[in-house]
Amino acid sequence: MKTLGTHNYYVYILTNKNKTVLYTGITNDLKGRLFWHINPESHTNHFTYKYKCFFLIYYEFFQDVDQAIAREKQIKGYSRMKKENLINNINPNWDFWNDKIE
Repeated sequence: MKTLGTHNYYVYILTNKNKTVLYTGITNDLKGRLFWHINPESHTNHFTYKYKCFFLIYYEFFQDVDQAIAREKQIKGYSRMKKENLINNINPNWDFWNDKIE
């Protein structure tokens, strides 16, 4: 049984430098996952490496993994326009937040 407040899950969206590609993912360690995406030596065949999606522009926090998985699936099913609207509501300038994650 999980203890409330002891688990952290993040649904996040990354983009490339030109902000033309979006990648949605889920993790329980956002800073570690960003490092993994930025340092792709062991996973050069992955989507984020191929399209250079290393820049965090959006994330949501969850304490329940099932809710986080459901949200990731929901966002992945969104159209490009709906994803852009989601990002614009939180990060209208599409600033890269990689350095803000502790």
